[in-house]
Amino acid sequence: MHTIEHWINGTATSAGSTRTAPVFDPATGKQQAEVRLAEASDVDTAVAAASKAFEAWGESSLSQRTKVMFAFRELLVRHEDELARIISSEHGKVIEDARGEVVRGREIVEYACGIADALKGSFSDQVSRDVDVHDFRQPLGVVAGITPFNFPIMVPLWMHPIAIATGNTFVLKPSERDPSASNFVARLYAEAGLPDGVFNVVHGDKTAVDAILDHPGIAAVSFVGSTPIAKYVHERGTAAGKRVQALGGAKNHAVVLPDADLDYAADHLTAAAFGSAGQRCMAISVGVAVGAAGDKLVEILERKANEVKVGPGSDPASDMGPVVTEAARERVVNSVARGAEQGATVVVDGRGLRVEGHDEGFFVGPSLLDRVTTEMDAYRDEIFGPVLAIVRTETVDEAIAVINANPYGNGTAIFTGSGEAARKFQREVKVGMIGVNVPIPVPMSYYSFGGWKDSLIGDSPIHGPAGVRFYTRAKVVTTRWPRTEAGFNFPTST
Repeated sequence: MHTIEHWINGTATSAGSTRTAPVFDPATGKQQAEVRLAEASDVDTAVAAASKAFEAWGESSLSQRTKVMFAFRELLVRHEDELARIISSEHGKVIEDARGEVVRGREIVEYACGIADALKGSFSDQVSRDVDVHDFRQPLGVVAGITPFNFPIMVPLWMHPIAIATGNTFVLKPSERDPSASNFVARLYAEAGLPDGVFNVVHGDKTAVDAILDHPGIAAVSFVGSTPIAKYVHERGTAAGKRVQALGGAKNHAVVLPDADLDYAADHLTAAAFGSAGQRCMAISVGVAVGAAGDKLVEILERKANEVKVGPGSDPASDMGPVVTEAARERVVNSVARGAEQGATVVVDGRGLRVEGHDEGFFVGPSLLDRVTTEMDAYRDEIFGPVLAIVRTETVDEAIAVINANPYGNGTAIFTGSGEAARKFQREVKVGMIGVNVPIPVPMSYYSFGGWKDSLIGDSPIHGPAGVRFYTRAKVVTTRWPRTEAGFNFPTST
């Protein structure tokens, strides 16, 4: 059986790892590979390689770094289809979703190609007589990323291109559920001319995570995952003196007003709720139907949910693939059951779905629950699967109050034809990323990604300008060159 190794100092290696974990094909339910699980000593090896590489990379020119980023970007374009197939085979998402993930991640690389502009400092002339002040930013050293299964290439790309382009070296601990894309990226970096040791991949579980958080040679850690783990990472990492980016979970609401184009809204809600089997931190999991929009919206959503074709991610006819593990499938099934027990109307029930020829695959169909209340588990829990819960309110003010009372504040959207309502919504809602007639408002690479409340632990969003600040620290220089009686003394040739 194929074994997925670590990537340390420019080569695939088992290092000192003796433990492994299975890697499944979610469409068949069969194990397709095993992945090495790092010990603390393996993290030490990766950090040592990264520390050695930083001696030169930290002093490299902006021209050298951007040359690598431009080459890396071109390789991502060239290998887009291959990366999409790797992602689909281990995650389960359909090829088009996987390809879209590669494209959105590549946008961060494109931002990193312009890092020279993002790193420009400021200069103040003659702040006092004969005194000038300027500032500049320098890299931290060795930094690390701990990333989730749901976007095995995009979320790491939120981190390492910015970190590397600003002069740091990087240790990545990707999810052990779909690890292969990270090793493929490491090879692309090597082909792009990145020196050995600048980018390293250490696979593992909590042992590797704790080793990263505790390691004195790592200056900063970026994390994306569930809120409980984000809190753990932030607390343990900051206690060890590190900078920590910790992005947590979500329960994203989309408000639909009666004046919205309901077909348009339902189209986008269906894609946002069930795309990638609902395994997105920006998926819409709650639709808030306001007033008279409710019955008609649910009627259209029912039809569209039933039209979603579920099948293997590799099948071009599939709209939605399986969830990532059997445990994830059981969690979704149990969530729909609890919703029914607690009084929700199960309009579309995906629990009994079977895909012909894939009886052991981790498949579950789209589910639509209506008349969900904020006390129900289907509303309160981050299900992380293809379940859309409809909550009903009478007014937009009530809808905003529902969102603001939720502990999460990652993303939200409003569907309306009213500029007045949209402006009120975007100003009053307590959420970090907002869409107006856009269901999944993931910012472009030159903005930063981050929610509010329990969706962001600490105060550091990811990528864009915030990412540059996170991976660098500033120096401010105050300069005076005293005048001398002799004036300027230039050397003369003889």
